[in-house]
Amino acid sequence: METLQSPVIGALLDRLGSVAVLSGPDIPERNTNDWGPHGPVRPLAVVRPSEPAGVAAAMQICHQHGIAVVPQGGLTGLCGGARPIAGAIALSLERLVGIEEIDPAASSMTVLAGTPLEVVQRAAEAAGFFMPLDLGARGSCAIGGNLSTNAGGNRVIRYGMARDMVLGIEVVLPDGTLVTSLNKLLKNNAGYDLKHLFIGSEGTLGIITRAVLRLHPKPASTMVAMCALSDYAGVLALLAAARRELGPLLSAFEVMWPDYWSAATGEVPNVRNPFAGDTTPYGAYVLVEALGTDPAVDMPRFEAWLERRLEVGDVPNAVVAQSMAEVAQLWGVRDACSEFVSVFGPHIPFDVGLPTGRMDEFAERCAAGLRARLPGCRSLYYGHIGDGNLHLVAWVPGAPSQPEHEIEQVVYGLVREFGGSVSAEHGIGTLKKPWLGHARSPEEIALMRTLKHALDPTGILNPGKVV
Repeated sequence: METLQSPVIGALLDRLGSVAVLSGPDIPERNTNDWGPHGPVRPLAVVRPSEPAGVAAAMQICHQHGIAVVPQGGLTGLCGGARPIAGAIALSLERLVGIEEIDPAASSMTVLAGTPLEVVQRAAEAAGFFMPLDLGARGSCAIGGNLSTNAGGNRVIRYGMARDMVLGIEVVLPDGTLVTSLNKLLKNNAGYDLKHLFIGSEGTLGIITRAVLRLHPKPASTMVAMCALSDYAGVLALLAAARRELGPLLSAFEVMWPDYWSAATGEVPNVRNPFAGDTTPYGAYVLVEALGTDPAVDMPRFEAWLERRLEVGDVPNAVVAQSMAEVAQLWGVRDACSEFVSVFGPHIPFDVGLPTGRMDEFAERCAAGLRARLPGCRSLYYGHIGDGNLHLVAWVPGAPSQPEHEIEQVVYGLVREFGGSVSAEHGIGTLKKPWLGHARSPEEIALMRTLKHALDPTGILNPGKVV
């Protein structure tokens, strides 16, 4: 076993200095785990380079000594992808922060990978642009981690996943080679588009150190409505109408099933029910967001669209936000899921991809299957169905420990039957690795392993994750 006087730690200290290399009692508690459900693991050391060359040097040293390395960004992942491994080095990007350049002509931003997403958003806004990637963990998550997991969020229906916002990247390979490809061109077909090897690979093929992000025009108007619908057929009709009539204005389409709605508005503190007093048993609730560039035109267009939906009967009831405070209140119902741990205690969260037209069938069968397998099991369903992403949480109230594997068997068994994905936007890490075969063929997994072996033949970079 390596000790504090080991050659690898000595070499890291000689190259990077004591500020960048923390070992023994100096290892911060935050670097022992991510937001996944399993317990912390103390790494051999935490290495915190402040520049890409330092990341490359650290990887060269670890490669020479055969020591595994686990990359860490903001540590907000939910699947164990940044959870350390005993005896490995945790390579944290927490000091690799900063906005290096905003190019107005190219509508791009060059940023270091450890920079928090919220810092990126604010820098874009200050320059008159918009960075559409947005997650609840925006203040903590790092842009490099967002790219390494190909994060999604609420606006995928309009702007795409994280990979759609990247023009170029810089990455350190497992042997310490620094590959700089900070492309700013929207059109660049000069050979393989190598950035896509590393975006979504969860730090198993390389460590992203810098990125060139594609920026968008800053919205000048925000329109949000909460719609109550009779059934899922109405949800699909509303989605089709929003795509057809709102066109590029449509930025979010969030659906909440009745059980979720009841829990969010009835059990989570400080969440306001916009339909308070209406006792109609609706079959679904939809939050629609549209972003535009002309407030004088956009809001009347949005309201006229919604009035037509009310007139034809697609939407029995709706509330339109009249201020940014009301926008926040309506989004508060959808974001209430972040409070479920404090309200309901331990539960098992899921992030799955499904055919949009069959999501209601999935939710109904999944809830019934969980109750049959585990009497008393509660499950709540919600998600960004416009991009095929359903979230759910499940738990057995009062259970001394949650039957995680049994719940996963029901949920992922149905995902496989429906031809879906076990991970829509959260990644695989270690948590979903046993279920990868439910969404990928043996041939696909074999090709993933071939890529892993080609770039990391000794298997030192984030070993045991994904494949």
